[in-house]
Amino acid sequence: MESKPDTIKISASQKEEISATHADLHVTIKGSSVVSGGEALKKAKEVNQLVEALTSFGVRDEAIKLQGVHVETTSGVLLKSSGATYRLKIRCEDLSQFASLLDIIASQKNATLERVEWKYDEDEARERMLKIVIEKAKVKAEGVASSLGVKLLGVYDFIENAYDEETPMPYQAKAAFRSAPAPAEPSLSIDVQHSKMVHVNVEIWYRVSEF
Repeated sequence: MESKPDTIKISASQKEEISATHADLHVTIKGSSVVSGGEALKKAKEVNQLVEALTSFGVRDEAIKLQGVHVETTSGVLLKSSGATYRLKIRCEDLSQFASLLDIIASQKNATLERVEWKYDEDEARERMLKIVIEKAKVKAEGVASSLGVKLLGVYDFIENAYDEETPMPYQAKAAFRSAPAPAEPSLSIDVQHSKMVHVNVEIWYRVSEF
């Protein structure tokens, strides 16, 4: 049976706060008629009112997606007059416009902001942080080896762990934005979170010369 070589285990970690680059606003709209598919954005009156307000502000058509339609009826029979709840996802590509988009949604009587989904470009941050922790581990390993009077021969094993620590949303969107009248001034008086902590940790077993 092959014996395990002499090794030392070194751990290093790095954490950074990164900011969201864009956000998806999930909105429901109570409609007085049932229209399915992409036509709902144009033919469902209440939906179209919001879409026109958003596109007039500068939101691209491609940034507004219909995700589903829930038909509502009290008689048990689906009629042309049945109401429906439309689920939309609105991409806020420029976070400097975030507050304005919230006010546009709030100005629509039948619209409810259900939640905000923050989006991050974190691949570049993770890659940069991994390089940092590997260098930290290398320096630490050299110091430990010097203190022990041994030489580093190479890497025996390497484990990387990464996770995000995202702060919970500090407000209830449904309560804040349901059936709100058109505001005369910007209506925001809440804090919105759009950053998170990214943690990267490595554990490296270095092969060393015999003690």
